[in-house]
Amino acid sequence: MKKIRLGEIALARSGDKGSSANIAVFAREPDHYDWLRERLTENIVKEFFAPLGVRNVTRYEVPNLHALNFVLDGVLGEGGSRSLRIDAQGKTLGQAILELRFNALML
Repeated sequence: MKKIRLGEIALARSGDKGSSANIAVFAREPDHYDWLRERLTENIVKEFFAPLGVRNVTRYEVPNLHALNFVLDGVLGEGGSRSLRIDAQGKTLGQAILELRFNALML
């Protein structure tokens, strides 16, 4: 079964909020927003970022922008100014989430 990258149907932007980060995922086409809402869940995002130590993921829907915003608690360790991570501000997390793969038949 063919898989597609999330990046084929979405764009993302991310940044830090203390020890947490937020990632906004925008559907490239308005028709893809419902698909994102159904499949890009808090649990999928939490599992994907589990190796980085994320404690909790909260999702906010932004339908007027065809977007979902995720807050990843604790993913930046002790926060941007105290973290020894290469990406202490979480700027690359948006690019990382676009590597998620889904079954093409789901689209």
